[in-house]
Order: sequence, then structure tokens, then C-alpha cells
Amino acid sequence: MSHKERVAGIRQQMREQGVSAYIIPSADPHISEYVPDHYKCIAFASGFTGSAGTLVITQDFAGLWTDARYFEQAEEQLANSGFELVKLKVQHAPEYIQWLASRLKSGETVAFDGRLMSLLLAQLLQQQLGTRGIQLASTQDFLDEIWADRPALPTAPAYLLDENITGKALEEKLQEVRAALQQANADYHLISSLDDIAWLFNLRGSDVKANPVVLSFAIISAQSVTLFIEESKLSQESKARLEKAGVTLQAYEAVSQALNGLPAAKTIFLDPKRTCQTMFEQLPAQMPVVQDTNPSTVLKAVKNEVEAQHTRTTMIKDGVALTRFFKWLEENLEKEEITEMSLADQLRAFRAEQDGFVGESFDTIAGYREHGALPHYKATPESDVALKAEGLFLLDSGGQYQTGTTDITRVISLGNLTEEEKTDYTLVLKGMIDGSTARFPKGTRGYQIDAITRKPLWDHARNYGHGTGHGVGFFLNVHEGPHVFNPTPTPIDIELGMITSVEPGIYRPGRYGIRIENLVLTITDEVNEFAEFYTFETLTQFLIDTAPVDKNLLEPHQVEWLNRYNQGVVEKLGPHLSAEELAWLKEKAKAI
Repeated sequence: MSHKERVAGIRQQMREQGVSAYIIPSADPHISEYVPDHYKCIAFASGFTGSAGTLVITQDFAGLWTDARYFEQAEEQLANSGFELVKLKVQHAPEYIQWLASRLKSGETVAFDGRLMSLLLAQLLQQQLGTRGIQLASTQDFLDEIWADRPALPTAPAYLLDENITGKALEEKLQEVRAALQQANADYHLISSLDDIAWLFNLRGSDVKANPVVLSFAIISAQSVTLFIEESKLSQESKARLEKAGVTLQAYEAVSQALNGLPAAKTIFLDPKRTCQTMFEQLPAQMPVVQDTNPSTVLKAVKNEVEAQHTRTTMIKDGVALTRFFKWLEENLEKEEITEMSLADQLRAFRAEQDGFVGESFDTIAGYREHGALPHYKATPESDVALKAEGLFLLDSGGQYQTGTTDITRVISLGNLTEEEKTDYTLVLKGMIDGSTARFPKGTRGYQIDAITRKPLWDHARNYGHGTGHGVGFFLNVHEGPHVFNPTPTPIDIELGMITSVEPGIYRPGRYGIRIENLVLTITDEVNEFAEFYTFETLTQFLIDTAPVDKNLLEPHQVEWLNRYNQGVVEKLGPHLSAEELAWLKEKAKAI
């Protein structure tokens, strides 16, 4: 069935049920960024495979709303699908709501599958459309009928992590969450988000590609805690451990009935961004609801010293794998055909040699020349190209290890760079260094770090369309909230123990892209009469290519930082490399 036929099948059901517009969000019942195959609804309906977007279908229009990271990818994937690309002005903003408001009349109906729509978005729809007399219907799944071979829900095993890895026992984490509930005057707490559940229960699995999470829900009160999960995924040992901590296990599907059976006079706490509309609708009608960020989201973002130390060790493993990879690439580039897809496989093989490696933390972005200008490019058999000994090559990749999550971007020169390429590379490097070395008072927020990082690019009238940094989990999701470094004035302080990426870039569509990314840990710097000041410790351990650097554009402190960083990489990775590998690394890491 073609994508046009799928749209026709959806429209047929819309006509039969009197629906004027149908919304398909990129989500699952846990409002995940990355979803199991069963919920890859946007890819099924339109062919677009990016991780962020929304489809809106009416009888005379079908559109995908997505952000600048995906514009070129979407144009390519939506060709002949029956869908048009609608370019978001603001990343993640639900701009389609205003579009619907301008096109629909009072009395018309907008439908969606409430399992895929966050409560927050459903409330926005109600505010902006309901007030105009437009009806909302939240129980429509128009895909199931036309999705003949829809993948089943995953059944892979799940397991518990030992306390010597997590640094904190499940009982202690439960205590912290319950203390937050007490402060919020809430009797019950529903957790739908998979990374929050994974953190709280020290639980990991492989239900979602690249995210070591398990499909599950949890309901917590002062006296009880219930984990809704497919029990066959857990070993007897894991079940016994959970039982010892006072956790009752129930079937994954039983959560709706459990919510329905809660006492209506009691108060429940839930996160409107990470709870789907359907779960909200299962609650007793009069039940008071506290809507706020999950306490576990805030607790999870602050890594304890055990997690931080494990992450430092993991970065060395990852750096060793990358050293072997880039050495291999350089030595074989002109001996054999190396394509974007084949080198991604080779990189995974080098990572897999490292102790504790579980898998990739996201699909590798290997962009040669113009493909580097697509921030979320993923090579396909149709787009795959061979590398040559010229131009820029961008590699954004990461690993999941049982002792941490990595995410690193490097750009290397393969030869014959232009002055413009060198200038752009050096400006991105300046921004990355300035962001990574920022000293800032307690209470500083992500948009302030974002501006510090962008300034060297702004000074030369350059900019980039994505955020500067995202939180990173501990052997968990590579994108982790609540903090973020981007221009949006998100009201979240940058706290001690948070791990965040710093990844400025410059993109020249059709020519090349540059992004340099390290992960940093917020640490204490200085306390004086003005404030308590924080700074960052750079965690990532792999050299930054100096071949494309125009030293004249760097300030003395930036040159010093770059040389010191590369020398530190040699010292940390050296004991884990062969003599030949170390010699290669030393040569590359020579001071400029």
C-alpha cells in the first residue's frame, strides 16, 4: 500500500465518522521521543522517519509539521507521499493548532488517538480550538484498520542494575519521590515516562531502539508502589528484588483499570508533558490532579558521584573505540571503498569491543560533505556515498554502556579545505570552547549558556537552527530533561551533577556541515561574596582535529584549552592503546 493509499484510507474513515481533521503525533502512550516500531505511526502514514514531527490530515490537505533539523530529510522522504512539509518557525512548537483554528468552523471535529497525545497538548487543543466551538475526539485510531502488518509490542527481557552501578538503591529513590509527593500534597503519583521508571526502579531493557527502557507504568502512594509491566520480561531474581522493595507487579494493560479504581477524593500527581490524554481520562471524574514535572525527572538529571565516576570511565572506553575507528578510516580511505553506511557499521564494531557495551545511543549520523549540512542525517541505501580524500566529514555518534551513555560529534578534514571551511570550523570550535569553559552563578539557566556558546558565531554573523545542548542520561536516554541549552527561556536552573552536551554548528546546505560536541558535567567552581559559581568538567575524551583550525581566529585562552584538552586525551587513553595506536593519537594531538 502506497502512502497516498494510506492517506486515502484515513480520509475514508474520517468521512464515515464526521471528522474534519486528524492529528498524528510522534509519540507512544509514554510520550517518548523514540518509540517502539508498533508506534512509528508517522513513518507508516507518510514515510518520514525523523524523531520529531506531527501529521495533520484534512480532506483537502495533508501536512507534516517539523523543525529545521529535518527540512531537507522531510522534503526528500515526503516526495510523492501525498504530504507536504510545513516548516516550523519555533522548534517543538505546536504551530499546527493555529493552522487548524484558521481553517475549521464551529461544530467541526478534530480527532486524534489519545494514547499518542500528551495531556499538555490535548489541553492546548482544548484551549485554542474548543473555545471556538470545534469538537475534539480523543479515541480515534485510524491507522490500525489500514496497518495490516503492524509490528507487535516488544517482548525483550528486562533486568535490574546493581546498586554499585546506579549509586542509589530503589528504596532510597522511592523515599525521595515520596517526599516530593508529600510536599505537593498528593496521595498518588502516576509515572508514564519510560526513562523515569527505568531510573526509579534501576530497571533497564531494550523495548525501544537505542534507549535501554522497558514498556511500563507505575503508580506510587505513601503505602504502596505498583509497577505495570509484562511480567515475563523479568527473571525470578528481579521479581524477588522488586518484591523486597515493596513493589507489586501487575500486567502492563492493567494500568487503566487501576487508575479507574483510585479513590476519587484523593489527589494524584502527574506530569502533563509525559502523560497521555487517555491515561488522564481513566481517572475518576472528580479526582483532584496536581500537574507538574515528575519528581524523578529532576532527581534523575542530577547524577550522583557513583554515576559521574562511571561516566568518566565510560568516556575513556568510548575514546579508545573512536581512536581505533578514525585511525582505521585514515589508513583505509584510499585502499578500499568506505561509505557512510559501511563506516557506521565499522564504528559500532569498535565500540562493541569495549567492556559493558550494550548498543548505540542513537542512529549514527555520518555525513560526508553536503550530507553534513543535515543535522539529523541518516544514510540510507539511496543516499549512501563513498568518502574521498577531500572535504569535511561529520560524525555524530554515541554508545550505551552499562556504565554510562555517550554522545560525541567530530568533524575531520579529509583534505583540500577551503578558507571558508576552516573559518567556519574554527568559529564552531570557539563556541564549543566558550560554552564548555563558562563560569556562571548558581541559578543560571540553559538559554544563558546557549548565548555564551553562540557569541563567537554571532560575532561573524553566523548561527545554527538547533539547540546548543541537551541533558544526557546515565545508561539511559541520550536526550534527557528537564534542562536544555537552547534559546527558549526554559525555567530550569543548571544544577550541580547535570550532564549536558555542548554542540554548536554551522551548516551550508548543499556543501558541508560542521558541529563539534562534547558532554560536560556541572561542577562547583568558586564561592565568594557575589555568588556561588559553577563551571563545567568536560567528560568526553577524544581528540579534536586541529588540521582545519585557523589559529589566527582563536584567542590565546582557546588555543591553550585546545592543546590542554588534546594532551589530556592522550594521557587518559594512552594506557588502553597499543603502541601503534598511541603513536597515531600523539601525532594527531600535537599542540598548535
